[in-house]
Amino acid sequence: METREVKRLGRGVSAVGLGCWQLGADWGEVGEDDALAVLRTAAEEGVTFFDTADVYGDGRSEQLVGRFRAEHDGDVFVATKMGRRVEQVPENYTAANFAAWTDRSRRNLGMDTLDLVQLHCPPTPVYSSDAVFDALDDLVGKGRIARYGVSVETCEEALTALARPNVASVQIILNCLRLKPLERVLPAAAEAGAAIIVRVPLASGLLSGKYTKDTTFAADDHRNFNRHGEAFDVGETFAGVPYEAGLEAVDRLRAVVPHGRTLAQFALRWILDQPGVTTVIPGARNPDQARANTEAAALPTVDGEAAATVRAVYDELIRPLVHDRW
Repeated sequence: METREVKRLGRGVSAVGLGCWQLGADWGEVGEDDALAVLRTAAEEGVTFFDTADVYGDGRSEQLVGRFRAEHDGDVFVATKMGRRVEQVPENYTAANFAAWTDRSRRNLGMDTLDLVQLHCPPTPVYSSDAVFDALDDLVGKGRIARYGVSVETCEEALTALARPNVASVQIILNCLRLKPLERVLPAAAEAGAAIIVRVPLASGLLSGKYTKDTTFAADDHRNFNRHGEAFDVGETFAGVPYEAGLEAVDRLRAVVPHGRTLAQFALRWILDQPGVTTVIPGARNPDQARANTEAAALPTVDGEAAATVRAVYDELIRPLVHDRW
């Protein structure tokens, strides 16, 4: 597994990480034994970066990651997130709440000092608040957290955050159906020495190539209940791409996937090829998925013809639908 060093993180992390939303909630039922098996398999395959959040299963994901971390002797870097368990108004992003939220995550994860805490897609004005970042700096000074970052919905939010000198990371949606971060966000992060954590890399499974117009999802799966943004930003579900348009794009991308590789592995390798990407965090519901995702790091870079096809499919089918929204 390739390790990528980042100045503001002060360490290296695996190029392919593990997103742990699936292990908490909103993706259908994942049993405790299955969740722990996913975590163990990812670590066996060289993953050192594990991304969770206090809201995933209202703490279930953090608790499972904490159990795994306690039993694992190897390198484990845990990035968690905070802020989505309360009403989404800027007034809730206070020093007192930050202290309470991080204390809860410290208990869930069994960690005295959290490796990385990210603001979890807060209201846009939060990114411009000096008081917010002063409070985060104070948590670092007190040893509650080692460093902090942001998880964003829009490129403009990312650029605002990257102007802050102590923002160690930006988590953003980037995949073959969401190319806008390539224009300004990734270069800005590279210049600042900040990490880019790529989430929703497979567009909620669309880029696995396994879905059809007849695929159905469980009632407790966000690909059912949030398809139009009913529960949270629609960009988190299928990367904001209308399902039918996504299926059409996937059909065109299949033609450039190298023999013997899956579309998902191709899509992950394409992300890893983008300058400025630190780690990509696909989720997994079982060990086989976790293992297949990590294999993308060992693949050759995507060739020029295939990369041009990704761009053409985006420009022709997807750009009008998503580019100006996020």
